[in-house]
Amino acid sequence: MGRDTGPKCKQCRREGEKLFLKGERCYTQSCPLNRRANPPGERPKKHRPRRSQYLLHLREKQKARRIYGLSEHQFRNYVEQAKRKKGVTGEALLTLLERRLDNAVYRAGFASSRAQARQMIVHGHFQLNDRAVSIPSIMVKEGDTISVKENRRDKVKGIIEANKDREIPSWLERNFEAMKAQVMAPPNTEETGYKIAANLIVEFYSR
Repeated sequence: MGRDTGPKCKQCRREGEKLFLKGERCYTQSCPLNRRANPPGERPKKHRPRRSQYLLHLREKQKARRIYGLSEHQFRNYVEQAKRKKGVTGEALLTLLERRLDNAVYRAGFASSRAQARQMIVHGHFQLNDRAVSIPSIMVKEGDTISVKENRRDKVKGIIEANKDREIPSWLERNFEAMKAQVMAPPNTEETGYKIAANLIVEFYSR
């Protein structure tokens, strides 16, 4: 299964909660989830049938995959990496996902969504430790510095200003004027802003 390229709002409706895939629109009344909470293709129901254990595991996996904008192959690889880490596998999985460069750019408020952050990185707007990067999946670590290239600042200034008031996680420190962010610590998975039952995802791939 490849990356979801269909309407973002339908993905949120399928999971029954906001995944914040559309940037600013997700914070306004324009969000379709405020009007139609039922999954796409289904009529509103007063009583939804009880979900099977398989469906609960599947939906949790799909929700996390859609939040971070990954293909099935990419997501499975992260699960396998997490299994090789010490400690709780679910926590290790979320930490790996949060350490992606596109996620760090989004979390720092340099983009309105992860999809936009990914596009900006591919287009060469950012540097990691003063070196040009164009790979969204690069893993950031404590001490790394993410910055906008000098000759690209005018192009991204409007995007960054639109997100300057968004709260950033404690593991990142942002210098708005310099258009830089530094990774101060490993990502805190309690600050993801989503209710992700990572244990269900690990169990899904352990069947």
